[in-house]
Amino acid sequence: MGYRVAVVGATGNVGREMLNILEEVNFPVDKIHAIASRKSIGVPVTFKNDDNVPCEDIEQFDFSKVDIVLMSVSGAFSKEWSPKIAAQGPIVIDNSSAWRMDPDVPLIVPEVNPDDVSYAHKKNIIANPNCSTVQLVVALKPLHDRARIKRVVVATYQAVSGTGKAAMDELWDQTKDVFVLGPREPKVYPKQIAFNVIPYAGTFRDDGYTDEEAKMWNETHKMLDPDIKLTVTCVRVPVFVGHSEAVHVEFERALDEDEAREILREAPGVVVIDKHEPTGYVTPKEAQGEFPVFVSRIRKDPTVEHGLTMWVVADNLRKGAALNAVQIAELLHQRGLIRQKALA
Repeated sequence: MGYRVAVVGATGNVGREMLNILEEVNFPVDKIHAIASRKSIGVPVTFKNDDNVPCEDIEQFDFSKVDIVLMSVSGAFSKEWSPKIAAQGPIVIDNSSAWRMDPDVPLIVPEVNPDDVSYAHKKNIIANPNCSTVQLVVALKPLHDRARIKRVVVATYQAVSGTGKAAMDELWDQTKDVFVLGPREPKVYPKQIAFNVIPYAGTFRDDGYTDEEAKMWNETHKMLDPDIKLTVTCVRVPVFVGHSEAVHVEFERALDEDEAREILREAPGVVVIDKHEPTGYVTPKEAQGEFPVFVSRIRKDPTVEHGLTMWVVADNLRKGAALNAVQIAELLHQRGLIRQKALA
């Protein structure tokens, strides 16, 4: 018998990917519900062979009749709604930043800290990490287990889809306008994103870092190891889908590049494509639509005693968001942690 699943935020980029991936991995769904705000009532979304699943109003929906809820909404919306939904019985897997650092809410990447799912029922909420953090910790975990990481320096190259559909539209419109009408005034980003890069994502903090950058070290500390020193610069680039990261890692023990490649080749959720030739690496274009975290350009960092540098790429809408949420649901299913309701 399958589960009754609700996807909240079903009309957004990540919500639609959640529906697609539930189908792709053949997650046991008995009944699907697409939930959205009042303005999207009746808007059709697609699940399996049905391209006319109408969106239902979150204000009117009875969450006591479902087993799992996948949330793809803003942090403020989740803060209001996730506890209300969880109180009605289903377990909530939330993609926003609202619950990630709550000590009573597990923050999970199944390849990294699956056992943390055991305390999911403290609040009936599980948090999905930031998209940039997900791919980073998937690549770091097996190397940390082998040689213990001391310090990581990361520069991200983040696709505009991480900001939402409006940002994707802005990149598309600006790209066309450069050649036709001249660049228009930016609305989503503070500066033009087409044919440009913006070394700013999120909101500035008092220390000069942004909250997007702080998410990466806070979430890595919670899931992997609080003793890892981590500094980040988040950069938005004119790419529609797929986040990339240049990652510099310093270890406590020696780990050469050949052994690192072999460790990563055996690691769950990782694909290594690393040849010393002009096309021997992965770009965000190749990662788009794929499940794994890709690692390329693994090489020695000669500036520290035990250092490696690598290039990490993943589809931010999939592994960085929707896929990871569905994998959490699969983990709950495998461990018998979904409190399934009797069919009416």
